[in-house]
Amino acid sequence: MGYLYSADMDSTTSQRLIPLGHSKIIHLVRHAQANHNVAGKKDHDALLSPEFFDASLSSLGLEQVSNLSNHVYASGLLKKIDLVITSPLLRAMQTAVGVFGRERSSGLKCPPIIAVELCRERTGVHPCDKRKTIREYSSLFPQIDFSLIESDDDNLWKADVRETEEEVAARGLKFMNWLKTRHETEIAVVTHHRFLQYTLSAIRNDFHPSLRSEICKEFSNCELRSMIMVDKRCRMVNSPTTDSNGERA
Repeated sequence: MGYLYSADMDSTTSQRLIPLGHSKIIHLVRHAQANHNVAGKKDHDALLSPEFFDASLSSLGLEQVSNLSNHVYASGLLKKIDLVITSPLLRAMQTAVGVFGRERSSGLKCPPIIAVELCRERTGVHPCDKRKTIREYSSLFPQIDFSLIESDDDNLWKADVRETEEEVAARGLKFMNWLKTRHETEIAVVTHHRFLQYTLSAIRNDFHPSLRSEICKEFSNCELRSMIMVDKRCRMVNSPTTDSNGERA
């Protein structure tokens, strides 16, 4: 059995051995730049526009996807990943398929991709955070397994109610606990800015104070951060060897 060495600076022993069977490597990815990111940077009220319903990637976003795809292939990361989990919003799925689901001349088999509602962006009010029907998505993304999504329509998004930070964080913790039940040991998660921000902030106290600001640092578009999840209190420690920085939008 393999073991993961972990230094716990809050512990009296300051060191710990954790069986690898009780850990997972999680690669967190924020989706690439989407059109609502561009508009929202100029005018935040643009996020209220129906024009950005289920926003797609921008031209820069597509370039970011290509760059990250090349990185995960060249670094050898792609062949290590057992599963890709994506939010069922267009920009996240474009990123997931573009980075991890692209066919290559080498014949390297792509990991399976599944869509999960728990890791979608903060819901409500903003049309960019409302998804299309699963029927529409299934034809657009035949590589993605949508079987875990219960409703064809988006029943989570409300036109007049925005999900609170606390609700997003609670959903994020539920997602993290669900991840622990998966049999796969190396998983990529393609998700969103606020989801990552609120979820990681909710578990920040599990880390030594010297790590908290690093853990809670905002993700750039198409940024990948690799972490190790261990069973005890769902604690995660940075694994920087495959990190890839995106560009902020």
